[in-house]
Amino acid sequence: MKRVLQVLGLGLVCGVVAHLAWFGARRPEGGADLGSQLAWMRETLELTPEQFARIKALHEESGPRLLALAAQVAQMRGEFAAFERERRTTGQIDFVEFARFVEQRRAVDRECAESTRRLILAASEVLSPRQRETYLGLLDPARRSAGPPPVN
Repeated sequence: MKRVLQVLGLGLVCGVVAHLAWFGARRPEGGADLGSQLAWMRETLELTPEQFARIKALHEESGPRLLALAAQVAQMRGEFAAFERERRTTGQIDFVEFARFVEQRRAVDRECAESTRRLILAASEVLSPRQRETYLGLLDPARRSAGPPPVN
């Protein structure tokens, strides 16, 4: 009986080690930096060196604008939190100021959507039809989860 338990225990340990090694070897590149994302695109879409260079340039060109928009979104989240704190503590809101905030937020949302759309279109133009279909298919769930485009 003792021998059977040893064999089962050893089998369990070997199974766990094999499982962790298999998933560790096949784990996707998990970087949020541009280099990791572009490497993932190069591998997934099977980009040629020329395509990769052009897509990398497109992302580098649009990067500063997208980072500035991300900073604006973060600032607006802070402003909204301040409105919410004021509402909870005083029970009052400056509706004129809040209306200005909402309009500014809509403008930033539109600019984010437009900048992203331009980047996707520019990258799509570099790709072959098969690559484009794969690329847009990968982006489609993210675009759907973002919701419909803002209404003016």
